[in-house]
Amino acid sequence: MNTTTATPAMHLNGVHHTARPTWKLRETVEFYRDVLGLPMVHAISARGWGPDNHPDFLHFFFDSGNGSTIAFFYYIGAEQPDYTHPQNDYRSRATHTAWAVQSTDELDAWRERLEAKGVPIKYRLRHELIESIYFNDPNGYPIEITLQLRPMNALDATDAANTLQAAIALEDAQHAGRERFTSIDQVWQRKAAALAPNEPGRTGQGKQANQAGLAVLNVLEVPEFEPIVAALRRDPRCTVDGPHGGYWRIASKEAIVFERKALGLVPALWNAALTGGFEGRVVSFDRNTLELRPEVA
Repeated sequence: MNTTTATPAMHLNGVHHTARPTWKLRETVEFYRDVLGLPMVHAISARGWGPDNHPDFLHFFFDSGNGSTIAFFYYIGAEQPDYTHPQNDYRSRATHTAWAVQSTDELDAWRERLEAKGVPIKYRLRHELIESIYFNDPNGYPIEITLQLRPMNALDATDAANTLQAAIALEDAQHAGRERFTSIDQVWQRKAAALAPNEPGRTGQGKQANQAGLAVLNVLEVPEFEPIVAALRRDPRCTVDGPHGGYWRIASKEAIVFERKALGLVPALWNAALTGGFEGRVVSFDRNTLELRPEVA
């Protein structure tokens, strides 16, 4: 008799909850329940347990939509340690919660609701795939409400793999003492090297020489970067080839130059304008102008 048990399919089914500590019980409950309007759906009240002299606590949950919840721990009688105080610093802001909405009208409505209830909106930003509003809860935790502007597809996944492969290789090289990893340009150059076609004079990976004397820009074939491709098609100094493997390849023996304002790119998109990878030398990349030239021999 065969008693082998089939291995269940292994996949995740979305986020059940995120959790953070709070030392502001009333303010946290009133903000999430009354200001944001999230139903309180569960609460655990328990004596302390586990290691570290765990104090008695409350662990309470709010419904944040689509089967997910956001939860908080309130440790009774515990002092708040310094390291839990959010800082006005990019490293602190990196840890945040982002909730999805389905339309621009919903995003506008959330902004109006929050402002009407006295919650300051820190900023509203368009990124590559999303547009978001940002604000803080009473604990100082950053919160984002975001609208995804197009679906993520297989090309996005491939490009992500190309980017992270280049970055991990640079991190490994730094750990091994072979190369310092100090800028995103290194990632973009290594990524371009891996994507490059077989050309005469091209050898190796990473910062390999482009002996054809070209400046080369790879542009991912997605709507948000289409203005760059369209503009460089009109530049007689540039040739535009592709797309191949999801990237347009733009090359010039002189210079690849374009301007943010002329293309209508928001700053967050502009800062990622070289994300497809490049070969050559960045002469200028300020708030409005990007100029890429062939590497000087």
